Amino acid sequence: MTISSRNLHLLRLSLRVRPIGTRGFASHSSDSISFSVPVEFKTRTPPYAALLTRLDKVREILNRPLTLAEKILYSHVVDPEEAFAGKNGQIRGETYLKLNPDRVAMQDASAQMALLQFMTCGMDSTAVPASIHCDHLIVGHDGAEKDLKASIAVNSEVFDFLRSCGRKYGIQFWGPGSGIIHQIVLENFSVPGLMMLGTDSHTPNAGGLGAIAIGVGGADAVDALTGTPWELKAPKILGVKLTGQLNGWSAPKDVITHLAGVLTVRGGTGYIIEYFGEGVQTLSCTGMATICNMGAEVGATTSTFPYTDSMRRYLTATRRGPIADAASAVNNLHGYLRADTGAEYDQVIEINLSSLEPHINGPFTPDLSTPLSQFGEAVQKNSWPSKLSAGLIGSCTNSSYQDMSRVASIVQQAKERGVKPKVPFFITPGSEQIRATIENDGFTDVFLGAGAKVLANACGPCIGQWARDDTTKGEINAILTSFNRNFRARNDGNPATMNFLTSPEIVTAMIYSGDMAFNPLKDKLIDANGNEFMLEPPQGDELPPTGFQQGDLEYLPPIDPKPVQSAEVVVSSTSDRLALLEPFKPFEGRELKMNVLLKVKGKCTTDHISAAGAWLKYKGHLENISNNTLIGAMNEETGEVNKAYDFDGTGYGIPELMIKWKSEGRSWTVLAEHNYGEGSAREHAALSPRFLGGRMILCKSFARIHETNLKKQGVLPLTFADEDDYNLVNGCATIETLDLLQMLNNSGDVSGGITLKVTNQDGSEHIIKTKHTMSKDQIEFFKAGSAINYIGSLRRHQRGQEQQI
Repeated sequence: MTISSRNLHLLRLSLRVRPIGTRGFASHSSDSISFSVPVEFKTRTPPYAALLTRLDKVREILNRPLTLAEKILYSHVVDPEEAFAGKNGQIRGETYLKLNPDRVAMQDASAQMALLQFMTCGMDSTAVPASIHCDHLIVGHDGAEKDLKASIAVNSEVFDFLRSCGRKYGIQFWGPGSGIIHQIVLENFSVPGLMMLGTDSHTPNAGGLGAIAIGVGGADAVDALTGTPWELKAPKILGVKLTGQLNGWSAPKDVITHLAGVLTVRGGTGYIIEYFGEGVQTLSCTGMATICNMGAEVGATTSTFPYTDSMRRYLTATRRGPIADAASAVNNLHGYLRADTGAEYDQVIEINLSSLEPHINGPFTPDLSTPLSQFGEAVQKNSWPSKLSAGLIGSCTNSSYQDMSRVASIVQQAKERGVKPKVPFFITPGSEQIRATIENDGFTDVFLGAGAKVLANACGPCIGQWARDDTTKGEINAILTSFNRNFRARNDGNPATMNFLTSPEIVTAMIYSGDMAFNPLKDKLIDANGNEFMLEPPQGDELPPTGFQQGDLEYLPPIDPKPVQSAEVVVSSTSDRLALLEPFKPFEGRELKMNVLLKVKGKCTTDHISAAGAWLKYKGHLENISNNTLIGAMNEETGEVNKAYDFDGTGYGIPELMIKWKSEGRSWTVLAEHNYGEGSAREHAALSPRFLGGRMILCKSFARIHETNLKKQGVLPLTFADEDDYNLVNGCATIETLDLLQMLNNSGDVSGGITLKVTNQDGSEHIIKTKHTMSKDQIEFFKAGSAINYIGSLRRHQRGQEQQI
């Protein structure tokens, strides 16, 4: 693709691309206001003065009170005048924003493809600070030491690739064993007022420290890494008012498990969840992070909290006192880190923390929420297993010091009464800092004394990296976890395992009973002497009384690494783990004609579209990982999983038919129902269909991240204008777009729909109206074949112009 000088000028006006070679914490202008920090904190502190200056411009245009989320988000807009002027205040849910994020974080599974795409852009360094975290590829089985050693041996090629990318481009590299991306971000990078992107759907965890942190696919991350403004439709704001104070067995996890039941997995789509009210001040920083983390399960763009004293305490405890001082100053002087008085929310939900009881969510979906007092009845009514098979705590959602200290208080009570867990008990520390601190404070000895298995500082079973050997595939069983997601077969590869999500405190109490109907608020256990007793409500410290221990210092990368241009990034041509990318072909300039490869029935998450577990090892090799495309999807016409049929009725595995049709030069589409692509920010769920010949996905509704990922990879995402039209289309039907070219060539309003002509194999024909959400920039991505093609072409043209000057 080539870009004319005139188009480049127009593109610069619209994208405000940073010049090649610049790098910093989101280059913004500055004014006389100063919130200075020592030099070692510069790249970890938002440019508060510049953000306030930009916010003043936003206020002049909008002339109304702003929510906290709006303040942070809108102050990161590239050009407030362009974004907001002339819109009559119609911003939320209407206007596309061009944003300059401050930072990018990438976990190892998604970083591979993000960096492979970044490498095609020809840059010497990233435009903003970034970090790589090796946490997804470590299998939990024998315990931390053995598991870490085995996983490093198996994944050394990938870890070496990521390390070399970090060295070449000046990206922090947190190696295997250092911890889970979201815990490390909270401990080191999340800051009140920050805007960051992360290549993981639970990136909003950083909202526990008052940040706007958004989960994205790798191509979105490349926008920020290359200094290309990132685009987002301005979210609506859902306010959650917290009153009262948690007590007894209730925990921060119960706020979000309860809210998930209210909103469902789709209820937060298109919203930022902003918490407010007097109850906020009673929560710990890490408790707020737990709540924000699982906001991803209701489809929210992100979640955040106003600045609190617990945030200040956490920043100070994690050796970031100067940043705490700067945040306090910017909030005290300008109110930047709280909502304006009179700010209005699009929707408000109120939760009384004082009366909130523990909740348990599941199985198979994180929004099936049951209060603990009703859970025993639900177990019986739904014929769920009556006995627990395992309890697992930790993960990025609940591995804070406070979580571990409260759990330790329960385990200690049981120890004093001579009681042991009835089922296997697994504990995953969130980071090396947490591991070292709980060991120093004696909690690890308490856990090991109870027979618990402490796993590596990594995602492990939560992401499906669990080499479980106490059950067989197909065996119906129930586990209780403090994780955030519980889709079928996600944790141990067994579709019959029912994962129920709850707080680590409730998980721990229930392992001592083994009975799924056990309620520690009213039920008794039997001690070693045959006496009945009740567990007391858990107690614990918000922060370690003697401070956090850093643990193994070899895990700590340089604070501000510099790029080493001479460093070599090696990708073997014979590797089955890594492969350089070939650009997707640009749009051909004619209406699309394709066939329906599959009609998907029911829930279809990114786990269904691009399975994790054993497939994670192929994250850096697009051709190999594409062999798992949609293998978890159910065929609506037959009820079969991973089964699709060719024109002659021959059945194939779904990716096998995709490969066959691609070899025949046949483009294809998939039809689906609601919230298609729910779950992880799994870019391969868009890359693989594109690689295998998919041109369009047509469904009743999309999950936000997945819809964006499809747009970035040149796949056309459409939704039915009339959901009942889903029933008019059959497998192998021919679908033709009738006015796609008109939409693509429309230089003005690009909203609206696209008309499709459907011809089923029986000869019946239908005209179907569909809707799209493509912005002007996203249309250019589609024309170029992908966003990376477009950005790479822009960068090459820009470099050529600069060389001529």
